[in-house]
Amino acid sequence: MIKKIIYSVLLLTTVNSYAQYQSPRMLYPGLFEQVQISKIFSDSKTFVDAIPKQKPETIEQQYLKHKDDKAFNLKLFIEQHFTLYTSGTPGYNSNISAGVRKHIDTLWQVLSRDADTDNLSSLIPLPHPYIVPGGRFREVYYWDSYFTMLGLQVDKQTGTMTNIVDNFAYLIHQFGFIPNGNRTYYLTRSQPPFFSMMVELLAHDQGNSVMIKYQPAILAEYRFWMKGADKLKTGTAVNHSVKLADGTVLNRYWDSSDQPREESYVEDVSSAKETQQKPGDFYRNIRAAAESGWDFSSRWFADGQHLSQIKTTDIIPVDLNALMYHMELVIAHNYQLKGIQDSATIYQTKAALRERAIIKYCWNQKQGWFMDYNWLQKKQTSVKSLAGTVPLFFNIASADQAAKVGQTIRSQFLKPGGLVTTLNKTGQQWDWPNAWAPLQYMTIEGLNNYRQTALAQSIARRWVGINTSVFKQTGKLMEKYNVTDTAVKAGGGEYPLQDGFGWTNGVLLKLMEPREARSLKQEPN
Repeated sequence: MIKKIIYSVLLLTTVNSYAQYQSPRMLYPGLFEQVQISKIFSDSKTFVDAIPKQKPETIEQQYLKHKDDKAFNLKLFIEQHFTLYTSGTPGYNSNISAGVRKHIDTLWQVLSRDADTDNLSSLIPLPHPYIVPGGRFREVYYWDSYFTMLGLQVDKQTGTMTNIVDNFAYLIHQFGFIPNGNRTYYLTRSQPPFFSMMVELLAHDQGNSVMIKYQPAILAEYRFWMKGADKLKTGTAVNHSVKLADGTVLNRYWDSSDQPREESYVEDVSSAKETQQKPGDFYRNIRAAAESGWDFSSRWFADGQHLSQIKTTDIIPVDLNALMYHMELVIAHNYQLKGIQDSATIYQTKAALRERAIIKYCWNQKQGWFMDYNWLQKKQTSVKSLAGTVPLFFNIASADQAAKVGQTIRSQFLKPGGLVTTLNKTGQQWDWPNAWAPLQYMTIEGLNNYRQTALAQSIARRWVGINTSVFKQTGKLMEKYNVTDTAVKAGGGEYPLQDGFGWTNGVLLKLMEPREARSLKQEPN
């Protein structure tokens, strides 16, 4: 009863707490821009994560007072007034001889963070401990956490899983959605909506009472993604929703800001010089791609090659809508658990309509693949990506469609180290030749759903193989891998290759579970 009261209070205070959080650009006007443009730090994220040693308004006043002094040194000023994070994990060294399994057990402690206290930085305090990805990513990240939880479940760390889900429920009740990460500069966007899947994962260990407990939070997140959809006219879009010619409403990625990202300020300002888009449109497309988690990939580019051609908000992503389909099914299931059949039927109908729309707009029989859909051009995009396997993960595809997807995987995506993310070589990190743990896992499980176990096991062997091989060479588990040439490190993107790494650890543990161990003992083909 007490928990129900707490959640009700949180719901009522959602709007009130939003205004208290200001991002670094808001807190330090002029100083923020000068720090970023001057490039006194190699990573734009360094300053926005810094912890102020005085109240922000005091630091801003000191900057305005002294910035024109002849002896003023910007970097020295920052070092005097802020505590700066350092990359990596000081004092931690991998023990390669102990093996990758022991390494991950140790990393849970290394990547764990206690409940936060307000330190006046951009960090949004969370009430429970959590796991960070690693490297420069020193805060919680939304969709990363689901794949991290897969490994925590294998390790029977139900308490840690509960803390993660409770933190996200807290964020939903604070802001109406789960931000990209718990930083003030992420408060304009979310990430792929995996919260309902996290709840399902927790319910697997704790029972259906978990589903009912988090139903208010799941509904609140659903309202965020569907905000304004009920008033849309045909052929228009608002926020995350698009209404197509036949009246179908599907979702897209969207960010409420049209300014450069604070954590990538210099990169965005520089990239905007290369595009013919209006700066606000370009920045919003960049931000929307960041919300997708695929920042950046040719799947968002009009020409399939260049960042200057990014058109994220024009695209209805197949994977996002598969996730929304799952959320609708979970909401319906939870209403059934509570005995509210009328509401359950409403969401079952929503899910059924979305399922049909995904098939109608995203399935390409000729390509044997699920494609993204450009709602303005009224046609599918030309870029094949591993997002096309997500309908198998959620059992949306027919048996024939799944068979064709399997054939396409074998002929085009399967490489020595696993599955390449796209077939386009652009220099972006979510393109050829790179591969990422979440996409490997969803594809493997999707194939297993349709009894394509031999292909699923082949991908798993290759992925486990490259993970363990790199670990034996470096003592690290990486954010991403080059799967076409397993001797070469992955590259691309706005920052160096990161190690840690939350979702890599989680997926690797899941694929190394005893029930699959026999199929994973072989070396990659």
